[in-house]
Amino acid sequence: MPLGPFQVMTYLVACPHTREAVIIDPAGEEDKILALIQTQGFKLKYILNTHGHADHVLGNLKLKEVHNVPVCMHETDDRFFSNQEVREKSIKELGLPPPDPADIRLKDEDIVKVGTLNIKVIHTPGHTPGSVCYLVDGNLFCGDTLFVGAVGRTDLTGGSLETLLESLEKRLIVLPKETIVWPGHDYGDTPTSTIGRETEENPYITDFILT
Repeated sequence: MPLGPFQVMTYLVACPHTREAVIIDPAGEEDKILALIQTQGFKLKYILNTHGHADHVLGNLKLKEVHNVPVCMHETDDRFFSNQEVREKSIKELGLPPPDPADIRLKDEDIVKVGTLNIKVIHTPGHTPGSVCYLVDGNLFCGDTLFVGAVGRTDLTGGSLETLLESLEKRLIVLPKETIVWPGHDYGDTPTSTIGRETEENPYITDFILT
């Protein structure tokens, strides 16, 4: 669901057997998220943030309060956005408050278990120092690391294009070509893509990595 002032793509991922679920990047408009969880009969287990930018975490607090579940973020971004100087810069850049401290600090290669699903944490710094992608059953929820035909901004505090390209090369384009890409914003000509298509068509990959 595209939600919030920046139309962040918020994803609800659920185990079909146990109905346990996670919400990835709750971006606001929490009533819509809560209604979907209720109508589908899901049991929310975790809130997963792909990174600490304010537009991706707006719904953290209310969902945490209503469902009494922990907020999870990579340890690097949790530390980074806890720094007061970084918080002040982030507010100026995005016009929104940065996240509160996470309840669970994730590490690269961690597995988040949700019913029968195993959600793998892939650390992909570049957009922010602690950006991650979540891989589950051939689906890659990649926040602002990778878009359809583009990548996330690297001109914000903590961003680095060189680091982002390294993340793409070493962590993402090595995944199976049929892996479905679910980006953090619908900026491309289609809402989703695949690693294979991005490897062939995304200029940040074809022009910077594969040349």
